[in-house]
Amino acid sequence: MNKKRDMFNLPNTITLARISVVPFLFFLLMSPGPFWSLVLACLFVLAAITDFLDGFVARKYNMITTMGKFLDPLADKLIVNSAMILMIPIGRIDAWIVVMIIMRDLIVDGIRSIASSDGIYIHASVLGKQKTLAQIIAVTALMIHYPFLGLDAHRVGTVVLYVAFLLTIYSGLDYFIKFYRGAGMR
Repeated sequence: MNKKRDMFNLPNTITLARISVVPFLFFLLMSPGPFWSLVLACLFVLAAITDFLDGFVARKYNMITTMGKFLDPLADKLIVNSAMILMIPIGRIDAWIVVMIIMRDLIVDGIRSIASSDGIYIHASVLGKQKTLAQIIAVTALMIHYPFLGLDAHRVGTVVLYVAFLLTIYSGLDYFIKFYRGAGMR
């Protein structure tokens, strides 16, 4: 197989396109009004949807690559964490919760890396996927920020963010327990 072609297959190209959304998120620092907040939230949701698309294409057409296994979770973390970090200075999200979420991600990545070096692969858990979905919903609502469809988007985003935070902690503990006990691996 051609390594270069495998690296730039369709799922990996979709993932790279998802990562390219990150620079646009810097417009959040301008504390955009309702229209641009909604535009950025739509761009964020579009990027989140491509997360499901690249995985679907990779599995359906047997295009799973080592590069894809590396890029996909990296893209998720780059987009969600960048958006959360960029909302701190404009007062849409508290710094402490962002720090805790990023710490969990780093710890889980470290656990998975250690396990991988021992030839053990820890699959993404259902809890981890639920955490990611809750984070995407929370970040989207916090990006919208202004009243939308009769709802206080900021309040909705804050409530869902706390749910995401609980799932973040719980799923992080789940990864640690699986690693420690050796269950669910290989």
